[in-house]
Amino acid sequence: MKKSLFAALALCAAVAAPASAAEIKVLTAGAYKAVLLDLIGPFEQATGHKVTVQNDTAGGLVRRIFGGETFDVTVNTPAAFKDLAGKGDFIAGEPVALATVGVGVAVKDGLPKPDISSVDNFKKAMRDARKVAFIDPAAGATTGIYLMGLFDKWGMGEEIRAKAVLVPGELVASRIVSGEADIGMQQISELIAVKGAQFVGPLPAEIQRITTYSGALSAKAKEPEAAKALMQALTAPDAAATIKARGMMPPA
Repeated sequence: MKKSLFAALALCAAVAAPASAAEIKVLTAGAYKAVLLDLIGPFEQATGHKVTVQNDTAGGLVRRIFGGETFDVTVNTPAAFKDLAGKGDFIAGEPVALATVGVGVAVKDGLPKPDISSVDNFKKAMRDARKVAFIDPAAGATTGIYLMGLFDKWGMGEEIRAKAVLVPGELVASRIVSGEADIGMQQISELIAVKGAQFVGPLPAEIQRITTYSGALSAKAKEPEAAKALMQALTAPDAAATIKARGMMPPA
C-alpha cells in the first residue's frame, strides 16, 4: 500500500505542485489528526513540501479562524463549515469529504470490558463507573456536546456531571490510562490512538453518532497550489487503507 500511495502522491506532485517547496499549514479536528499525520509523510517525500499540523476541537478551530489565524487547509465537521460559511469569506470552494467516524468506548488495558451491547447496558456501564471521561462540551467538541445532550435526555445529566472527567480537547483515553477515569468515550480514531487503553466497542447503533470530516482550502491560502496537491493526496484511493487502520471509514 505504501508503495502505491507514494506513486499516487508523486503523480499529484508532478501535476499540481509548484516548482519550489512550500510550507502548508493545516488546522484539523482531532479525530482526523492521526490519518493526516500518516499521509503527510509520503506526501512530503513526493513533493518536497513541508506540512505543519495543528489540531483542536471542531468549535476551537472555528474560533481560531474567526480570530484571524491563517491556514492553507482545514479539516472539520459539516456544522463547523456551516458556521464558517455563514460569517465570512474563510473557505475557498466546497469542503470535500475525507472520512467518517463514530463514537466509541474504552477502558484501561487489562480491565474487564463493560457490556455496551444495548442502550440499557450502556446506561448501566455509565452508572456503574466511578468516573466517566469525555471531551468537555464547553470546548466546542462534537462528541462532548452530543454525549451530554444524550445524558440530559435520559435524565442522567446531573449524575454524569457529578463524576465526569471533562477533557479540554485532548485524547480522552489518556485519562483512563492514568487512572483518573474508569471509562471513556470519544471518536473511535482518537480512542485507539492511546497506548494502554483497550477499545471496548462503538456506541449501540440506536445512539451512534457518525461524523463526517471534510477538508477545505482557505480563501486566503498562502500556498494555494500546494494546498490543492495535499487535498488530492488526502482524497486519493490509496488513502482508504490508512483511514480504516486509524478507526475511520472512507466517505461513501
